[in-house]
Parts: sequence; structure tokens; C-alpha cells
Amino acid sequence: MRAVVLEEFGGPLTLTEIATPDPGPGQVLVRVEASGVNPLDTKIRAGRAAHARTRPPAVLGMDLAGVVERVGPQVTGFAPGQEVFGLTGGVGDLQGSLAEYAAVDARLLARKPAALSMRQAAALPLATVTAWEGLVDRAGVRAGHKVLVHGGAGGVGHVAVQLARARGAEVFATGSAGSLAVIGRLGAVPIDYEATAVEDYVAEHTGGEGFDVVFDTVGGQVLDASFAAVRTYTGHVVSALGWGSHSLAPLSFRGATYSGVFTLLPMLTGRGRGHHGDILREAAALADAGALTPLVDPRRFTLGTVAEAHKLVEAGEATGKIVVDLTG
Repeated sequence: MRAVVLEEFGGPLTLTEIATPDPGPGQVLVRVEASGVNPLDTKIRAGRAAHARTRPPAVLGMDLAGVVERVGPQVTGFAPGQEVFGLTGGVGDLQGSLAEYAAVDARLLARKPAALSMRQAAALPLATVTAWEGLVDRAGVRAGHKVLVHGGAGGVGHVAVQLARARGAEVFATGSAGSLAVIGRLGAVPIDYEATAVEDYVAEHTGGEGFDVVFDTVGGQVLDASFAAVRTYTGHVVSALGWGSHSLAPLSFRGATYSGVFTLLPMLTGRGRGHHGDILREAAALADAGALTPLVDPRRFTLGTVAEAHKLVEAGEATGKIVVDLTG
């Protein structure tokens, strides 16, 4: 089969022929039709993501959508011909999705939403699992909550906005001036973080009480801003990028709580993989109900132009998720 291989960190991505894998016990062989590109993919390629534990030579690509080709022993719930999607590889020793076929752990897969195209489905898995683990598993977002999503037009952020709204929360989201219209279309109250101080938007939208849940998808100073924006006593901050050094004093003075999300952990350890599949089944139901639709950049890329897709993501010039087409 054709696949894009990274021979060494910092080196080029090479389109080559490698052996088509056979599905082992508990695995499904998927004919990949679309592969989502994440900022983490570009960091792995550059050798700036030690936490992903990728070891070259490696096939990159974490998100996929495709069709079941064969199922291995001990697999139930999947059959040849079914359309599936998942966050399945590209980290640790798991083959990525920038290949015509991938043998993946069946627990990481779910049936593709009927309402979405292959390209749309391939844009969802990493962002959706991250948003779900933060908002649902950690923060328990529900009706009556005021939720603040930092980076509401970003890859994880735009999914988080839709997920919080689907659970009945009142949602607010920060972004640059150019992204405020997108945030508004997603159904959140847009906040220009460059033009409005934290204390000002907390006062305006919560009467100075703070938000019940603050979801940080940006990291750095934005996590510090999250500590200053959360509700006293009952508030909860969640971050998908809680790295670096931060003062916990603003959080402690409010008696609020904090959780971190590390979406790759089940993929790297093998523990908890079934929950990823559960999340994607929930997401598929939301998508089919019209409550979850990914933003996908209209530009098209193939296995031969993956490097161009990576450059676009690195430059921050994508308008939605970049997706690589493997068929058509």
C-alpha cells in the first residue's frame, strides 16, 4: 500500500510503498478515505512532541475516516463495508492514518455519522475526544452552567462550543477579531480577548461571579486568564495544554478546581481505549441530530501533498480543519 513515512524527526515526509497490515486480535483493517491533520502532527514531525512517543520510521496521522475492509479475531460490532471513524494512530507504536490501510484497535473506532462526509468525519476525532474529556468527564457540563471556551474557533474549541451547547449550557468563547463571526455562528457569545480584559468580560457576562466552567484550548497565558475567570468555590478550569509554569494563587483564592486532559493516554498505554469509542458514538449521534458539525478547510490535499498541508497548519492559515483525501 502507499503511505507517507517520516524517516527521521525534522526530515521530509516520503510517499512510499509499505506492506499492508493484517488485522490482529481485536483489530479492524480500515481502508482509509480521509485523514485529519492536527497541529500535533506537525510537532511530531519536527521532533517537538516527546510526549507522543513516536519513533521513526513512522506513518503519521491520528484521525481517520474510512471503510472496514476486514476484521481480526475477537472483534464484534464491526463488519466489512461499514463506514467508521476514529482517533487511531500516529503516536507511540500505532501506525498513523496517512496510508491507504490501517489496522487499528476496534475499541478506538465508531460508526461514521451518516450526516457527515468522510472529510467531515476525519476532522472530528481528536478534537471531539479532547473536548468531551474536558467538558463532560472532568467538568460535568450541564444545563444552567455558564461555560467559557478559550479559542472558540480553533480545532478543539469549535467542537467544545457545540458540545457544551448540546448539553444545555450557556456558552461564551474568546477569539481574535477575525474569528468572532465564526464563534457567533456556532452559537456562543463571542469575546474579543485582545480588546477586552478578563475582569471586564467576567463582569459583563457573569456579574463578576465568574464562569462555572472554563475550558482552555490555548495554554500559556490563556491558562492564567482561566484561573482569573472561574467562579468562586464551585468553578472548574480544564486545560488541554496545561504545560509550563503557572501560579495557582488566583485559582486557590477562589477555592476553585482544575483538571488537565491528556487525550493520547489511552492510545499510548492501552488503558481506557474503549472510552474513546464510546465518546465517538455519542458524537456521531450528536452529528446525526445536527448538533455537531466540524469546520473543514475547503482546500484539498492528497498523500502526495501532505507536506503542503502541514505547512498550512504550521502557518495557522487554515480556515477549519485540514483534511487529506486518500480516495477520489
